Amino acid sequence: MELKANKIPDEFRMIVPRGMRLVKRQEEDFLLVESVYCPKGHNLMVDSVRIHGEPSIKLEISFGGQKGLIFVDAFWGSHAKLFSFLPECGEGDHLEGFCPYCHVPLREEYSCHIEGCDSKSALVLHLPSSTGKVYVCDSLGCPGHFLDVNSLPHEMTESISGINFFGHGSEDLFGGLE
Repeated sequence: MELKANKIPDEFRMIVPRGMRLVKRQEEDFLLVESVYCPKGHNLMVDSVRIHGEPSIKLEISFGGQKGLIFVDAFWGSHAKLFSFLPECGEGDHLEGFCPYCHVPLREEYSCHIEGCDSKSALVLHLPSSTGKVYVCDSLGCPGHFLDVNSLPHEMTESISGINFFGHGSEDLFGGLE
């Protein structure tokens, strides 16, 4: 799946939080998650599985009696992912996420802001040094994600959280990987 550029607010460019950085691809700026952790401090970034040429976010997930690993694209708003198993599920199924190292649950209470999604929980990934959190809706197929950084104004986090890089090509359960 090819990434599609979206506007990153100029104000955000000046105060990108720790754990994220701007990268230039094909003369466009993209926001990249470069370090996230479980609540116990395990680094969830892995270099062994790269998506769009960058390390991915490794999570253990389970839903519908299935369990395995998922590797999530680190480009903010991308929905590309790779599974270590062939999931049998449909949009709207809710998944549980865990740290792949200590197995601590990543799910927290959170009302998804995407219209039509009724999820009341999300997988939560921690940015370095308690600077913030990334909330990812636990409803499979929902593009909802939210960046919560204490030092940023609410309007700015809303704007950044609305960025979705659906890319060119079809989207499906597997995140549009072709």
